[in-house]
Amino acid sequence: MKRSQAFTLIELLVVMSIIAILITIAAPRYFQHVERSKEAVLRENLATLRTAIDQYHADKGRWPASLDSLATDRYIRTVPKDPVTDRADTWIAAPPPEGGQGVYDVHSGAQGIGLDGTAYAEW
Repeated sequence: MKRSQAFTLIELLVVMSIIAILITIAAPRYFQHVERSKEAVLRENLATLRTAIDQYHADKGRWPASLDSLATDRYIRTVPKDPVTDRADTWIAAPPPEGGQGVYDVHSGAQGIGLDGTAYAEW
């Protein structure tokens, strides 16, 4: 008689246990890298918006009325999404410190705290 060439139940359980251990090691690192990349994109989007606001003010002598006006006047193509909230309408526009009207600065509208320990709204 010929012997069957199949795996035993013990062999399958050992392999599945090894895979489970590897996943428990890799999954937290994966999610931490995803969070880091979102924060890097958030910082870059904030820098881009702040640069566009400054350029608008330098060109026109006034602050933009809204973030949408930056896109309308072609200082940016579109208002970028906040990568933490995954929406473009959650940005918090700050008025000028001297009491004028318009958008002087922008902050994230995301709730929560970044990996560096500061709130997203403070960035």
